[in-house]
Amino acid sequence: MKVMIDTNIVLDVFLKREPFFQASYEVMKRSALEQIEGFISASAATDIFYLLRRSLKDDMRAKDSMEKLLQLVGIADALGEDVHAAVASNMRDFEDALVAAIAERCQMAYIITRNVRDYEASPIKALTPEEFLAL
Repeated sequence: MKVMIDTNIVLDVFLKREPFFQASYEVMKRSALEQIEGFISASAATDIFYLLRRSLKDDMRAKDSMEKLLQLVGIADALGEDVHAAVASNMRDFEDALVAAIAERCQMAYIITRNVRDYEASPIKALTPEEFLAL
């Protein structure tokens, strides 16, 4: 099963954000163990690196974290058609709309996020980590 893992899930794990760490970790662990095919969007990679660098206050630690992340998940490329689909979507947040468009084109089963409400208009169902793990 292919799933899109939202930025907040990755940050929960790498920054050990409580009380979200454990469920997010379990999602990432399933990807690492190849029980699921976990992906982040290419557009999210820059956001993740920026936020890691800002939180860790260390470029090398942020790069090391990105290298670890890339061992756990695949990258779902963003294409021009995804940008057009995001602009045309009914979703309020452009970044979320882009993630949803990429997930749809790549035939992902779910988007795993803590912000399910942001994806109400998404063509791909969004689940919290807890909801996903309960499947």
